[in-house]
Amino acid sequence: MRKTIVAGNWKMNGTTESNKALLENLTAGLNAVDGLVTLVCPPAVYLAQVKQQLGNAPVAVGAQNVSAQPKGAFTGEWSLAMLQDLGCEYVIIGHSERRSIFGETDNQVAEKVAATLDAKLIPVLCVGETLEEREAGETINVVSNQVEAVLARVGIAALANAVIAYEPVWAIGTGLTATPQQAQDVHKAIRAQLAASDDSVAENMSILYGGSMNAVNAAELLAQQDIDGGLIGGASLKADEFLTICAAAADSRK
Repeated sequence: MRKTIVAGNWKMNGTTESNKALLENLTAGLNAVDGLVTLVCPPAVYLAQVKQQLGNAPVAVGAQNVSAQPKGAFTGEWSLAMLQDLGCEYVIIGHSERRSIFGETDNQVAEKVAATLDAKLIPVLCVGETLEEREAGETINVVSNQVEAVLARVGIAALANAVIAYEPVWAIGTGLTATPQQAQDVHKAIRAQLAASDDSVAENMSILYGGSMNAVNAAELLAQQDIDGGLIGGASLKADEFLTICAAAADSRK
């Protein structure tokens, strides 16, 4: 049975003190559940603090981005070796904000995924369409092309060690959310795309929903057959909301 993953993307938020309080509240209310992965992805400057504070708590730590380069003259970047050194297990790659604001291309995303897999870390590959693309009926084509760019680079076997997050760009930070059926349709299409190459990889792939999942809508979204968790933005900064989503994810496995 594939894993259910609830990943908190803190984005560019947090301070030493607020992180401490958030993690204290999170770990106090979190119960370990077989097959459920709880993940937090703080800004890179706080990775060491978060990893140290979590200790043996059942919470994994991930980065929000990484360079595909191993080392060298890349001011402002950080490498996979650095993330390994800090005990990171996951890396968010190709988030819509990286694509739209920082201009990351499908090929650059694919290179980052390849490097992350080579480093034995788990990439969380983000894919999704803009509102304009959805209204033009291009959602499945856009998402399929983003997935295909990575498949062409690493192959289906390697992708078995990755996670995919579908994040409709129009539903991030806007308060808008795809309906459970809209989200399910895209998740199902992604799984079918993978199954065309390997049924086993497709069946075992955790595909997360990343479009403004929150404490109110989590249970209904997670009840969908092909939604295996969430990539959570704003709600991950509030321990009570994040814990409610984690509880809904645990219930979805029963």
